[in-house]
Amino acid sequence: MAAALASSRCCCSRPSLPPLPTRGRRSVARCALSGGEKRNPLSWKECAISVALSVGLITGAPTFGSPAYASPLEPVLPDVSVLISGPPIKDPGALLRYALPIDNKAIREVQKPLEDITDSLKVAGVRALDSVERNIKQASRALNNGRSLILAGLAEPKRANGEELLNKLAVGLDELQRIVEDRNRDAVAPKQKELLQYVGTVEEDMVDGFPYEIPEEYSTMPLLKGRATVDMKVKIKDNPNIEDCVFRIVLDGYNAPVTAGNFIDLVERKFYDGMEIQRADGFVVQTGDPEGPAEGFIDPSTGKIRTVPLEIMVDGDKAPVYGETLEELGRYKAQTKLPFNAFGTMAMAREEFDDNSASSQVFWLLKESELTPSNANILDGRYTVFGYVTENEDYLADVKVGDVIESIQVVSGLDNLVNPSYKIVG
Repeated sequence: MAAALASSRCCCSRPSLPPLPTRGRRSVARCALSGGEKRNPLSWKECAISVALSVGLITGAPTFGSPAYASPLEPVLPDVSVLISGPPIKDPGALLRYALPIDNKAIREVQKPLEDITDSLKVAGVRALDSVERNIKQASRALNNGRSLILAGLAEPKRANGEELLNKLAVGLDELQRIVEDRNRDAVAPKQKELLQYVGTVEEDMVDGFPYEIPEEYSTMPLLKGRATVDMKVKIKDNPNIEDCVFRIVLDGYNAPVTAGNFIDLVERKFYDGMEIQRADGFVVQTGDPEGPAEGFIDPSTGKIRTVPLEIMVDGDKAPVYGETLEELGRYKAQTKLPFNAFGTMAMAREEFDDNSASSQVFWLLKESELTPSNANILDGRYTVFGYVTENEDYLADVKVGDVIESIQVVSGLDNLVNPSYKIVG
């Protein structure tokens, strides 16, 4: 049925992959979106990704294994004692934490039971809080036992900050314990989120410099050597009850430095500001196709479309692979560091038969477990993922074609951008 749906849409003439959407910004709780969708004729770009998504529902080969903890020095095999077992990770925050190039078992043993609270809260009735209490005790014990190892893993300049965060984490665990004792179920998830933010920041402070050399052919391009956060403000045209909606996205330059750097550079050029959402069909939300005949960003210094290579980081590898899909490399069972697992996964669109043709068109995947199961679609290893919407991602499903991106702004991490071309040419 999915394949039939995709083929019925492919009545296009241009041999190009889908024009995909822009990045997100942190959307506020008032983002209750609605309104009718305005549709444009589908291009071959749109058709190709529809086919890819549809075929993936039927023939996608699942990947195997659990998240590995990357090391700056050598591939690291996953430590099964701290990996999450069971279904694949779908939470964007957890995906970003596990994607960091660190190898510190002690902090992961604190992280895992805190993340497990989400599943504990799915249990009905009082038993949920009993399960949460076990998670808290496990995390507290791991923090107490592993504190010295966690501190030893911090980059030297960030050790004092890390120690302060661990103190806040310990206090927060005690506060969460009291919340459970008071049987205040509604207060558990917000406190859990706060504690995981502490954990994530500690883990980021463990990264000491950029962990690998970028290939020389891409080394002069805009590069994001680390992470950055952007906010995207979208004007919802067809909903009189809301003026705008803001999405927050974390860009991962550790695993996709060329792609994320290209995007941040375009953001600083205000390339996406005022651009309409160009596709919203239940599979993806997309934008980035500028007005005029060009299907990407034209670099003023060359007069040509600036493109970036396909860039895929595989679990256990020291650096990304460039210019070839994992299928072309014969790595059928390899698991990507940034998988298409989360609602609001952000990736680059490209020409169907040209791995290195991405430019400015980006898209967010709208995950539906029945339609595009995690680790069971053909997108992983074929398209460059470089970030996740981390706040108000659910509202992406309500964004319509014709809604306007009022602005995308860098909230943090701009200092991680190397070779910014926007400073050279306007």
